[in-house]
Amino acid sequence: MRKMTEQLIFLDGQLVKKEDAKISVYDHGLLYGDGIFEGIRVYNGNVFRLKEHLIRLYESAKSILLTIPYTIEEITEIVLKTIRANELQSAYIRLVVTRGVGDLGIDPFACKNASVIVIAEPLNLFPPELYETGIKIVSASSRRNRSDVISPKTKSLNYLNNVLVKIEANLAGVPEALMMNTDGYVAEGSADNIFIVKGNELITPPGYIGALEGITRNAVLEVACKKGYDAKEGVFTRHDVYVADEVFLTGTAAEVIAVIEVDGRQIGTGIPGTITNKILAGFREIVETDGTKVYE
Repeated sequence: MRKMTEQLIFLDGQLVKKEDAKISVYDHGLLYGDGIFEGIRVYNGNVFRLKEHLIRLYESAKSILLTIPYTIEEITEIVLKTIRANELQSAYIRLVVTRGVGDLGIDPFACKNASVIVIAEPLNLFPPELYETGIKIVSASSRRNRSDVISPKTKSLNYLNNVLVKIEANLAGVPEALMMNTDGYVAEGSADNIFIVKGNELITPPGYIGALEGITRNAVLEVACKKGYDAKEGVFTRHDVYVADEVFLTGTAAEVIAVIEVDGRQIGTGIPGTITNKILAGFREIVETDGTKVYE
């Protein structure tokens, strides 16, 4: 593949140059965060679990009564078309569906047509060396939205809850922060799921307490089970994080990254643990085969 010279973005039926990819100031995605999104990864020409991402996208749309103007099969081809147009082998995909153009009122039914945007570009959330050393994180004071207010299972454009947590991480000089729910149980990071390791057990928070049921999270649960670990959902507090043998975060952009310190408490030996490294290796073994091929 030749080197990409000009980024192209899919916007409402057309591939346009990055500088020409514009939406109206009356779009309800901009005015009210009224829309949904998915973050998707491409590994060596393979879109990792694209079907699962699109199922979650359509479930989010149904939850907020947003009509996507394409079928899942059509969106699949749009994603692949965008990757091919940008001549990418490995990339991060941001798929966005906004409510579309309306007026300054909040009524979503004033929006007649949803907008669909697909962005494909290279991305590494963390520098490669951090996968060798691990990262330090802190607990955020901002609490996770309650499920009966805005469900974390809906990946909406109203992401301010997560943005506030990221701000706290930035102010603390660390790349990520933990978010608790209103009962004090650990939910997730600003854009990642969390796992703790205790002995042979791997535990991640369940969706009902405020954790997104991440695609990478679910893949890690599968990898862990195949490797013989007792991997399961479970509720835990910051105390359980502090005294865990190992801690790691998972996400589409983050993949699997070790946490070596939380709120000034060293985790385990202070370096990425054996189980975390095995899970990362196992995850990287499946990403290039478990998905949809871009180039046939």
